[in-house]
Amino acid sequence: MNPSLLPWALLGYLLGSIPFGYLITRLVAGRDIRREGSGNIGATNVSRALGWKGGVATMVLDVAKGAAPVALAAHFDPHPLVAGAAGLAAVLGHCYPLFLGFRGGKAVATSLGVFLVLAPLPCLAAAGVFVLTIALTRYVSLGSLLAAAAFPFLLLLFGKPEATAVMAACIAGLIVWRHRENIGRLVRGEERKFGRKGRS
Repeated sequence: MNPSLLPWALLGYLLGSIPFGYLITRLVAGRDIRREGSGNIGATNVSRALGWKGGVATMVLDVAKGAAPVALAAHFDPHPLVAGAAGLAAVLGHCYPLFLGFRGGKAVATSLGVFLVLAPLPCLAAAGVFVLTIALTRYVSLGSLLAAAAFPFLLLLFGKPEATAVMAACIAGLIVWRHRENIGRLVRGEERKFGRKGRS
């Protein structure tokens, strides 16, 4: 086992655990985002509570907390498993944050940050799937799910290592699990579209 693996994974988890959506809503409005809309701490719910500026700020910071530990780990230790471990831990930290009683977000923005460092071109292609889906359907959750599902295949298409694709598949499975309530609402035709107040 690489001795650097655990420290970088721990750093990734701690950075991933920083609940930026919660902090921004608390600082700006004095409210608890977990009591707003869907109760999710991510950018979509924050944008519904605070407006687009709050949502964009949350997204940028959630992306950054995924990218930062991966970039740092890759800089100081060239072994790919180290950066991968830091990234996976950051995603888990966002979903199960130490600072919010292990009840966090849905991992999409933080995963984007991780893979912007590890595989930028496939990541941009997956972002295209996300944007196109929202443009056609106005369902953010569906865009997230389709982009996550497509991403492991995009990695292989772009010639990235199978290990990276396996990691992406694991994260995609986590994203699907975290969206299970959204999936139920999509099936029932009850999911709110982008731009409307409600669950996300």
